[in-house]
Amino acid sequence: MDSSYNEGSRQLQDRFDTRRLADRIDERFVQRRVIDDRDRAFIERMDMFFIATADAEGRPQCSYKGGDPGFVKVLDETTLAFPNYDGNGMYLSMGNLLVNPAVGLLFIDFTGNPPTRVRVNGVASIDEDDPLMADYAKAQFIVRVHATEVFPNCPRYIHRMQLVEHSKFVPRAECAPPVPDWKRRDWAADVLPAGDPARED
Repeated sequence: MDSSYNEGSRQLQDRFDTRRLADRIDERFVQRRVIDDRDRAFIERMDMFFIATADAEGRPQCSYKGGDPGFVKVLDETTLAFPNYDGNGMYLSMGNLLVNPAVGLLFIDFTGNPPTRVRVNGVASIDEDDPLMADYAKAQFIVRVHATEVFPNCPRYIHRMQLVEHSKFVPRAECAPPVPDWKRRDWAADVLPAGDPARED
């Protein structure tokens, strides 16, 4: 398989004499390229992750995605899926996926002992008619990621944290989420899309 490293990576590996170590990690972990049972259990119990995208010119975005624990589903050893909910209407990360489907996901368990993290790199697609839409109340569309790299990262610099509470804004089938305060402010209220619950307040 091809190496995971570019010329910049190689330059720094040679500068700090880590090329042998990097090649061993690539061979042992990164080139595995599948979501195994352990990865699946980890990903499916997470209630958040970070997503990295870039537009067609390579300009990056990094976003936080949160939901109820298990809102990311592993469908098979190379595919995972998650919903996109109403946000601020900018669609920076999701818009990037339409013009450049390369994506990186970072799952971190801050509360574990020790904390743990898993990276998933792959190719994303967006579908408003995905069969999984029925599983997510008020989702706008489903994002599926075909994984090309799945690997753990050293957790030594992850700070241990505690969950205080899950967000009350996560859509749930049994009730509508509250309207965020910013949507009621003068600068936003007159440009909200038709059907936005904040227009009905």
